[in-house]
Amino acid sequence: MNPDHSLIQSYFQNLSHRQLEQMEQLAALYQDWNSKINVISRKDMDHFYIHHVLHSLGIAKVIAFSPGTKVLDIGTGGGFPGIPLAILFPDAHFHLVDSIGKKVAVVKDVARQLGLKNVEAQQARAESLNRTYHFVVSRAVTQMEKFYPWVQRKFRKEDIHKDFPNGVFYLKGGEVDEELEALDLNYVPYFLEDYFKEPFFETKKVIYIPYEGKR
Repeated sequence: MNPDHSLIQSYFQNLSHRQLEQMEQLAALYQDWNSKINVISRKDMDHFYIHHVLHSLGIAKVIAFSPGTKVLDIGTGGGFPGIPLAILFPDAHFHLVDSIGKKVAVVKDVARQLGLKNVEAQQARAESLNRTYHFVVSRAVTQMEKFYPWVQRKFRKEDIHKDFPNGVFYLKGGEVDEELEALDLNYVPYFLEDYFKEPFFETKKVIYIPYEGKR
């Protein structure tokens, strides 16, 4: 496994000593959990910081979550993109949700060992949640036609980011136009190859979908 967390520092140069420590700890924590249950594919662990941590932080190249922002991470799996984002934005609150209990147990343990007070992990289905949020984040858990109905009533009325109305930041690879246009949604793609030089990001995007429901 490549333990080179300095890759993260090269793209996010204003990290505090504490944040750098937390980024460094991630590899050992996930390596340990992966020896017990299959959180991340064994092959992917060889590229942990690129495929999981840096990919998650692609969202942070598009938006910096303000203090007090409430973010829902749907289908978080072992904690992506929520855990790396929570390290980067300690004054925002992250609610990480997955339907698989073993994965939620991993998230809870990782957050505890990293001392992340801004992370709440819960075993639940997205459609069962009653709270509202400023933003929803996810790593392509399913087709957008299934995903968007889960979240379209979960946005707060007040916007707290002047550049981005409340909405979805969705990490996605490959083509998305047909999938999104079928739902008649406005969206903006951000191409991660514009921010990161690694070949892995050549087809990766952050899709921003502003919430346009009734206020």
